[in-house]
Amino acid sequence: MELNPSIRKARINDAETIADFNIAMAKETEGKALGPVVIRAGVNSLFANPQYGFYVVAEVQNRIAGCLMITTEWSDWRNGLFWWIQSVYIHPDYRRKGIYRAMYSFVKESARQKPNICGLRLYVEKRNVSAQRTYTALGMAECHYKMFEERTE
Repeated sequence: MELNPSIRKARINDAETIADFNIAMAKETEGKALGPVVIRAGVNSLFANPQYGFYVVAEVQNRIAGCLMITTEWSDWRNGLFWWIQSVYIHPDYRRKGIYRAMYSFVKESARQKPNICGLRLYVEKRNVSAQRTYTALGMAECHYKMFEERTE
């Protein structure tokens, strides 16, 4: 049964729930234990530095049911910004009920309202087939890029 959540940009008083969701997501999807002090500082830093991005939350009966983070990437090829969808988490009580679909629709419509946003991107854990199916069903397509990383910390 699909729900009709209320979608909005997150506020600073949502930070603790967002941090808790990030901790749960990392454990669930990658088996990683994130340190609560670091993740809480990271979430609060985004609120303190909105030029880095923003969070979106979905509420059902005044309870946060899901969240995601948007960060930006400048594209000189397109003379615009990509919005990267990251840190997607839907509380287990609300999965498969249209929560992500509603948040994605909110993000997509928000991006369309801004002429300097040239597209939406995300990355997903290779083994997270369920999420990949969801993204495909919403109209996203796997691109031809592979992602590489080197940590500097």
